[in-house]
Amino acid sequence: MLSIALTLAFGLVAAAFGISFFRLMKGPSAPDRILALDTLYINAIALLVLLGIHLASPLYFEAALLIALMGFVGTVALCKFLLRGDIIE
Repeated sequence: MLSIALTLAFGLVAAAFGISFFRLMKGPSAPDRILALDTLYINAIALLVLLGIHLASPLYFEAALLIALMGFVGTVALCKFLLRGDIIE
């Protein structure tokens, strides 16, 4: 039962990843692209967590935490750049 659920979850999260990537490439404005990038890294975290469950390895969970940290910092930096034109004052 777990293997069926994991297979279904991999497929759905991969589809969400593809849709987010499409929005990142074709977004009409910069804020839409930033939001798509934010969603893209969340989907990457979900894929890593699913892979960690599938392979029963805690290494993937640590990688997911690192991606979450870097994604948050990147999103904040991009938003500050859009609002002010610079990141560090």
